[in-house]
Amino acid sequence: MPDERGLQAPNPFADLAGKVVLVTGASSGLGRHFARVLAGHGVHIAVAARRLTLLEPLVEEIRMAGGEAEPVAMDVRDIARVREGIAQVLFGAIDGLVNNAGIARTQPLLEETPEAWAETIDTNLTGARHVACEVARVMIAAGGDGAIVNVASILGLRQGGQVGSYATSKAGLIQLTRQMALEWARHGIRVNALAPGYIETDLNRDFLASEAGAALVRRIPQRRFGRMQDLDAVLLLLLSSASAYMTGAVIPVDGGHLLSAL
Repeated sequence: MPDERGLQAPNPFADLAGKVVLVTGASSGLGRHFARVLAGHGVHIAVAARRLTLLEPLVEEIRMAGGEAEPVAMDVRDIARVREGIAQVLFGAIDGLVNNAGIARTQPLLEETPEAWAETIDTNLTGARHVACEVARVMIAAGGDGAIVNVASILGLRQGGQVGSYATSKAGLIQLTRQMALEWARHGIRVNALAPGYIETDLNRDFLASEAGAALVRRIPQRRFGRMQDLDAVLLLLLSSASAYMTGAVIPVDGGHLLSAL
């Protein structure tokens, strides 16, 4: 938009237009939102989930709005299906990845079965590793350069009640982000993590509106839960050349929740 002098301010994310970005876990919640935001900036979007039928409405919506999107079947826990999914991307070489696929459960550690623990770790941590590594191979084969955003959580930086497997998986993802950033910098691949606080989505809206949610929001300095659009600017920053000298960073977007007193 023009400033007070009538000058047009440059768009810091303009270089995203025409790039190809893969978004995992795109059938709902943050993944679906991220895909819409990126498509609105001219990005060619490959949206991934286990079932293609869940992606069809999103792909149609983006195309009807004038964007470009394609669905990709992918189970991030299965390295063979990850490779098959990445090979299906028709737009060409992948320039960016939003590593968003994940699950969450609330359960005390002593009540959580080994199977439930493994499912969370396999999806949130091992699955993220599978996708990032395979995308990095594609980027390197294309000559290097690219941006990966791992969607972590403030629960990877602090503890929370009855979220042991989830918090552990996100803490691991943060460390994995730094390891990837270190190893892949020489290829021009930047890897950073977005760590949301409590963001209101269709899945948690009822909980956040409950008495327990009211108690939780009082511990957030800004005294509100996040909205999905609160994450947009950081996502665009980390995928664009505006963050060309950033790698290995972990950026909380949490209304100051991590600052709350113990």
